[in-house]
Amino acid sequence: MNSWHDRRILDLFGIDLPILQAPMAGTSTPEMAIAVSAAGGLGALACAQLSVEQARKELATIRAGTKGPINVNFFCHTPPTPDPGRIAAWRKLLAPYYRELGLDPASPIPETNRVPFDDAFCSLVEEARPEVVSFHFGLPAPSLLDRVRATGARILSSATTIAEARWLAERGVDAVIAMGLEAGGHRGHFLSDDIGLQMGTFALVPQVVDAVKVPVIAAGGITDARGIVAAFALGASAVQIGTAYMLTPEAKVTDLHRQALRSASDHHTLLTTLFTGRPARGMVNRLMRDLGAINPAAPSFPLAAGALLPLKAKAEAAGSGDFTNLWSGQAASLAREMTSAELTRRLAAEALEKLAP
Repeated sequence: MNSWHDRRILDLFGIDLPILQAPMAGTSTPEMAIAVSAAGGLGALACAQLSVEQARKELATIRAGTKGPINVNFFCHTPPTPDPGRIAAWRKLLAPYYRELGLDPASPIPETNRVPFDDAFCSLVEEARPEVVSFHFGLPAPSLLDRVRATGARILSSATTIAEARWLAERGVDAVIAMGLEAGGHRGHFLSDDIGLQMGTFALVPQVVDAVKVPVIAAGGITDARGIVAAFALGASAVQIGTAYMLTPEAKVTDLHRQALRSASDHHTLLTTLFTGRPARGMVNRLMRDLGAINPAAPSFPLAAGALLPLKAKAEAAGSGDFTNLWSGQAASLAREMTSAELTRRLAAEALEKLAP
């Protein structure tokens, strides 16, 4: 076999390789997207931590660097109503760490920038006309989704359960990303907050394939060619890969985070609500050990993040990741250090070799 048997995603997006770079907010970069696109995969721009102007600038950089298709990704969360009592309790819980690091526990909380898809971002999509638009935490309001569809963009979103996959398919997505529990970063769940309903990739993908008629993209714990082959055997038409790209030179990753990834093992990650208020998989550090990875005291997403920013900055300056959200999937130990373009090409070549009769 010297070509891909299932070409649905290749033809849908106009790409050569069934490898999607995960749009990792704060970690992926225009340079990464350009490199993956140049190699034949689908590069992605994560906009959740960008303003509209920042997103416009980064999209222009990508367009100048590649003629290949691009995936632009947005969060679809509903901003919470601030609860002063809960935020005060969260600050009280963190106060001993502030004092330990010589910080004022009563200092103003820095703002965090995790913006949901809205009219302004939709106007940017209409202006830039990316080939693919993907969403995390469900889909935007129908009126916004209709505007995105009118641009001709292919629409994706993540499902963490069979019910979510069906919900997305009923609303006309072009493909579903089946996000297994192994995946790093924020869970994409949106129909239920019950983490007990979440499944691993191996169980989730074939059931999503059976439940929907659109192509399925497997995500979670896929870091080498063996994972790609397994995803295809389960019925996926492509894979979305995140953690493997975090060790590339194009990734925006601190030295602390990069070193943690290099030394990763099978027991080094947990789902945690501490850093943003929403379950996300990251590498275990002091804060998670002290407070418990899932802690109900953390304010609703994304309000938990602000009070941690001064702690994170002070600790990182001293060489510590005690208060840093070290996002990572469960298969980080399988990642290899090379450029994003080389990684994309090598993963595809090695997978094809294993798929050959």
